[in-house]
Formats: sequence, structure tokens, C-alpha cells
Amino acid sequence: MNSILHNSAAMSALQSLNMTQQALSTVQNQVSSGLAVANASDNAAYWSIATQLEANSTMVTASNSALTQSQAVLDTANTAIKSIITTINAIQTALTEATNPGAALNNINTTLASLGQQLTDAVTGASFNGINVLDGSSIAGSSTSVSFVSGYNATTSNVTTVGLNLTAVYTANSGSAGAGIFGAAVGTTAIAGTYDLTLLGSSSGGGTSVTATNAQDMLTAVNAALSSVTNYAAQIGATQDRMSSMTNLNMALTNNYAKGVSGLVDADMNTASTRLQALQTQQQLGIQSLSIANQNAQLIMKLFG
Repeated sequence: MNSILHNSAAMSALQSLNMTQQALSTVQNQVSSGLAVANASDNAAYWSIATQLEANSTMVTASNSALTQSQAVLDTANTAIKSIITTINAIQTALTEATNPGAALNNINTTLASLGQQLTDAVTGASFNGINVLDGSSIAGSSTSVSFVSGYNATTSNVTTVGLNLTAVYTANSGSAGAGIFGAAVGTTAIAGTYDLTLLGSSSGGGTSVTATNAQDMLTAVNAALSSVTNYAAQIGATQDRMSSMTNLNMALTNNYAKGVSGLVDADMNTASTRLQALQTQQQLGIQSLSIANQNAQLIMKLFG
């Protein structure tokens, strides 16, 4: 039955057209943004999980940035230690010559004084961004270690760290001999005995000139210092290996997080493109259907014409 008060065909066509336009709007948003879940209203569960994964990824990325700086600190220390070892080898050579009868001790003391200054320069110059793991400045109070940020534990929401047990290679003390591997007997960490390796060849400022009688003792102290330096270098190297492993792990985690987020919220562009074309066709047909339904009233008016 045709009615001029209620056009059920037009109402049905309009309802169908509205549904098509809503679906079309959703697909258009997916195509333009690349996201199937752009807001919590699209899929609250997926959106929540993806948001947490993105937060975790941000923390891991920040950890890797911190690792890059930490590795630079240790690279700087390693470069300095290589220089230190080369200098110690030269000191060993000079002291070995000093043990020989008739050695030119004055010349050897001049050489030792210069080499001692090189040791000091290498240690004090091993600073990156204000951090030096050789001169004792990073040792605070009773703490003898430093912790470098290495990653993020998403389960406990805690930052993870890689630790390095610090050794003061040399710390200059005003008016007295130094402390640490190169220092004289200041504290319990001095390994060089009664000699300050940075002041060998000089009798001033706490230094000691080499003589025929003390040359062997000095050589023994220098050998012990070299052993301690190489041990510390090995610790730094092991810490760098851990940092490299953590860097690779963090990169893998970041990629996994990205894949997880993509699987939850990204739109399938092939499917979205195909559906977009289908909905555009449905929209056109819906408009035609509504137009035809609205023509029924005009046909009824012609009956009274």
C-alpha cells in the first residue's frame, strides 16, 4: 500500500544509506591514518595494550640512548688505558736500564719525570661528559662502583643497570702523594708501595729519584701497577661487552614492540582499499534507491492531476 503520510521504502533506503556512510567514514579514516584502532572507542582492549607497548618501547629506546653515552665513557677510558700501558712499558724500560751498573741515572730520571707526567695527563684527560672512571672522581663516599642504565624491565617497571667496580688509577692530592694504582701508600688501595709512579725521577713533591739501590724496587712496583691496570682494563672491557649485548637486546625488543603494536592497531590496507571501493559503490546505489523511493509520492500526486 502506498501512503502519502509514511514512505516506508524511503525510510528503509535512508537507514541503509546512513549505515553505509558510517562504515565508509570508518574505512576512510583507516585509509588516511593507516590505523584500524586509532582511539580507545575503536577497540578499547587493543588500544590499551598498544599504548602500553609503545610506552615500553619509549623506555627501551631511552635506555639505548643512555647506553650509547655510557659506552662512550668507557671507550674514552679504554683509549686512556692504552696510552697508560704504553707509558708504563716505557717506564719499565727506563728502570731496567737503571739497574745496569754505570747507567746514566740523571738522564733516566729526566725521562721518568716526563713519563710520570704523561701518566697523569692520560688519567685526568679520560673524561667524557664530566665522567671519569680512572681518576677516582666517580667514587662517592663508601661506594666503589657505578651503575650505567642498560634497559627497562616491563614486568617490574624498573630500569636495569650494568655495574662497574671502580678502581682509582690515580688521584692527585694536594701536598701529598697520590692514591690508587699509581699512588703512594695513601689508604689501602695503593699498590705501588712507597712510590708514586707519576713522580718517579723527581725528589720533590713526594717523588723519588731512581738510584742504583732502589731501581729494582721501583721496577717491581711498576710491574705490579701494570698488572692492576690491565686487570681494570679487563673489567672495563667485560662491562662494554655487556653493554653491547644489552644494546642488541634493546634493539630487538624495540622491533618486537613495533610488530606487536602494528598487529594490534594497524589497518590492513589491501582489505581497507577493497572495502572502500565496495562501500563507495553501495553509497551510490543507496542514493539511487532513496531517490526512487521518494518518487512514489510524486506518482501518487499525478493520479490527482
